Amino acid sequence: MEHPKPRRVRQLDAEEVAELITGYKAGATVYELANRFGIERRTVSGILHRHDVPMRRRGLSPDQVDTAIHLYRLGWPLAKVGNHLDVNHTTVLAALRRRGVPTRDSQGRARR
Repeated sequence: MEHPKPRRVRQLDAEEVAELITGYKAGATVYELANRFGIERRTVSGILHRHDVPMRRRGLSPDQVDTAIHLYRLGWPLAKVGNHLDVNHTTVLAALRRRGVPTRDSQGRARR
């Protein structure tokens, strides 16, 4: 069985980096920029960090936490809830834990 070849990481040129920084400063999220430029979210964060761009801390509003709890209780995985709310799954997990919501592991079993 052949293994897929690793994809080459896309490098942004100076003009694209400037556009990415401008987009972030204008309010675009790291996730939106990652999609726009075809790169990983972590790569966007790294570029912003290297260019000393102050990062916004974006948590979930109380209404978004309510939505996350509702969707999670419907059986949505953390990643899907996070994508729906445009945040990382770990942000969703932390919000659920702060509200005392019992969580599941990746196989759907209750966590201890």
